[in-house]
Amino acid sequence: MLICLFLFFCKGQTDYAPYFYDNGPSSTSGNMALFSISEDTPVGRQIYILNGSDPEGDPVRYGLTFEMGTKEYFRVEPKSGNVTLIQELDRENQGEISVLVSITDGRNKVVETVRVFVTDANDESPEFQNLPFIINIPEDTTPGSSIYKVHAVDKDMGSGGSVSYYLQMCQTKFTIDGHSGILRVKPGETLDYETTPTHFVTVVAKDGGGKYKGKHQVMTSTATITINVMDAQDVPPSFVGTPYFGYIYEVSVPGSEIFTVYARDGDQGNPNPIRYEILNGRNRERVYVGLNNQLLDYDVTMVTVRVVDLNNHPPTFYGENGPQSKFEVTMYEHPPAGEILRGFKITVNDSDQGANAKFKLRLVGPNRVLRVVPQTVLNEAQVTIIVEDSNGIDYEKGPTLSFKLLAVEIDTPERFSATADIVINLLDTNDNIPKFSSEYYITRVPENSPGGSSVVSVTANDPDSGLWGNIKYTIYGSGSDLFAISQSSGLITTQPWTSLDAEVRSKYNFYVKAEDAEGKYSLAEVFVTVLDMNDHSPEFDDKLLEKTMVIGSPVRVEAVDDDAESPNNVIEYSIMTADPNNAFDINANTGEIQLKPYIKSMEIVQNITRQKDCKWTLVVQAKDRGSPSFSTTAVVNIDITEATPLKGPMAAFLMKSRDNPLKALGMVTVIVSVLVGVTVFISTALFLRNSKSNRIIPVRRIIKRPPRDQQPWTFNMSRVYFTNPGSKFLISDTESGSQQRVKPPPPTAPSLPPPTQSNPRPRTIPTISGVLASKGSKKTKAGPRGKDGNMSSALVSELKMKLEQKIIESNKGGCY
Repeated sequence: MLICLFLFFCKGQTDYAPYFYDNGPSSTSGNMALFSISEDTPVGRQIYILNGSDPEGDPVRYGLTFEMGTKEYFRVEPKSGNVTLIQELDRENQGEISVLVSITDGRNKVVETVRVFVTDANDESPEFQNLPFIINIPEDTTPGSSIYKVHAVDKDMGSGGSVSYYLQMCQTKFTIDGHSGILRVKPGETLDYETTPTHFVTVVAKDGGGKYKGKHQVMTSTATITINVMDAQDVPPSFVGTPYFGYIYEVSVPGSEIFTVYARDGDQGNPNPIRYEILNGRNRERVYVGLNNQLLDYDVTMVTVRVVDLNNHPPTFYGENGPQSKFEVTMYEHPPAGEILRGFKITVNDSDQGANAKFKLRLVGPNRVLRVVPQTVLNEAQVTIIVEDSNGIDYEKGPTLSFKLLAVEIDTPERFSATADIVINLLDTNDNIPKFSSEYYITRVPENSPGGSSVVSVTANDPDSGLWGNIKYTIYGSGSDLFAISQSSGLITTQPWTSLDAEVRSKYNFYVKAEDAEGKYSLAEVFVTVLDMNDHSPEFDDKLLEKTMVIGSPVRVEAVDDDAESPNNVIEYSIMTADPNNAFDINANTGEIQLKPYIKSMEIVQNITRQKDCKWTLVVQAKDRGSPSFSTTAVVNIDITEATPLKGPMAAFLMKSRDNPLKALGMVTVIVSVLVGVTVFISTALFLRNSKSNRIIPVRRIIKRPPRDQQPWTFNMSRVYFTNPGSKFLISDTESGSQQRVKPPPPTAPSLPPPTQSNPRPRTIPTISGVLASKGSKKTKAGPRGKDGNMSSALVSELKMKLEQKIIESNKGGCY
């Protein structure tokens, strides 16, 4: 018991507290002392690893806490010490985070207070100060003068916190210093209150840019500066409502009011008092504008005063030479709306006085084309005719416009009136653009049309007169060089030297241009489709085609029709004649030729053929579907063979090369050359070795006899039948599609006929044979009955009978 207490006491004396590693401020592991983190760090990212140790080697756990009332930004995994960001950071609100980190071994716990620094990212836009910006400046401010200073603050640090300024869009009156933000009147520019009393200028504050979430980012802010221009005394006064006409009865007493004139100061923003003065008692009056009784500027106008007597005169129209009832002017069409027709010099007057001289003016004619000013007249007025509808004054609608100008008294019992004719003679202007009757012209032209053939006629209209109404047609664009156009009529024809061919090009599109004498023009697009005519016959690659057919697999013939469109280039195939007859079928669409379904083996082929060979001939016709229809024929020689399954790579190669004997011959040549080369090499090596040897090696011949009871060795291989050897290899030209026959080897003696059932079977002789079959061909059973088993028994009997009759004849020639 004492020993245990002593050991326990000793152990308690050596229990040290765990501690953090101090890896420096730039390290991402340790106790987070002086650790810094960017404010744009994504939430959820691991940012640090608390790392420490226990002197006794006990496992430690880590902790991380924040002071009461503060936001928790980090979370630690107790075992691994991985610290993760759990709240978004904002350096502008909190640039330093105080956090308590701890490490414990279960018995002792160490707690340290550390500071985590938040580094800046460019996430703040510049903020303008002292908004809104409203400036009042006099209109006579000197160009280049400073008128305001804008100021913006960016809370970011470094380049992201620097601010520069510029004006948005093109400001013609003002400019701003990019560094100081001082706004100035642009040199050479002046302000005018009467024209623009207020200016709105948009200023942009841009920071210097910086990193944000791994990318460079520049942030901007905008503000509007309102600039109010204050009026200055720089515009003289002017009379309003001139010319002035005053009226007075002849019985009026002195001091009676005759007429009131009105003037206003041109400086409307800060007008000065106005003083009026009559220059003389006859026809003029002067108006002064003053400031504190100081004369600044003045204006002069004429006032006409008439004496009114009784209503005994009607209104009268006057021209330059006295009373006039017809006024005529010549002018160009389409004057702008609001324009005064200055060619008319019309004055209307009623010699009566007062109410007897009050009348209305009215213009009678096409509605809302012209209007007359003034509409109400007292005694006398100059008549002004103003354009109201420019489109109504159109030479194309009529070269002459006629109106009636009426002056009718009002408020009088007599109701006197006067009428004048207003005649406007119009001069034409080039105010119209030639316009095509259609934006698109679509036409079709037969191919092989002779040069100069009509394609389509385009028409454009220009309602202007004279040379402006004359239209010249031109043609241009891709493909237009094959066509010509009449400059006067717009008729499009093919060029005299060209003939359109649908097989060369079947679609053309180009532009036509209608242009007047002044260069005004419009365009239209022409689409020409060349109609295909059946002018080509189908063509085979060769008039004599050589094909090798494996029973059960088709062969294909192909003809090409050079016509451009269906049905002229659609080909139908048919068999015209065949020897033997009724042995082949042909697919009318694809040109695939195959044997009749009942021909399933070489025995049936041998029973049908008369020449005792395997080459059958047929004449194939290729006919197009055009109108009229064209056709051509080709003689097809077909060698019939039967597929025998082969195994091994050489068999597969021979099957693939059955129609390309040169390829097969080349491969055989390569193999033989390699074997010969190897033999020569071995022989040479043995000769050299023996020639250098000093010993004479006796030549010994060892004859080894097989045991008597051992069976003789035989070499069995699958048989490969060559049907008509050497004549079944064709050279196929894949580019031209033609086929050539390889010269066959010298003829060989025909094989013996098979033995009859009664004779004993002869001894088996090892043979090597092969067959050339198309890729993917399957083994076909010999005999009239094959896998299908659906041939009638009568047909089978007939074929067997014919086969037995011709067994003897096969000694002279046959197909195997």
